[in-house]
Amino acid sequence: MVALLLPKLVFILGITNLISLVLVSLSCRCMLNHHFSKKLWASPFYQKFYSYHCWYWKIFFASVLLHAALALYTYGIPF
Repeated sequence: MVALLLPKLVFILGITNLISLVLVSLSCRCMLNHHFSKKLWASPFYQKFYSYHCWYWKIFFASVLLHAALALYTYGIPF
């Protein structure tokens, strides 16, 4: 049962890594073009989105660590 669940968790955490990386990138002030960011920063939606920037990082790091640990446990080291 657990052996069937682990590859699914590894896959889900990989998708979580990608989604959280996109959220971190889009909410990072240094990643945006200056001309585009002036209009974006004025938006109340982006202000609310940016307020969760630290949470996006925490989710990203937690998912990367869990993904790596479960992948190594499930598949081992391939060398």
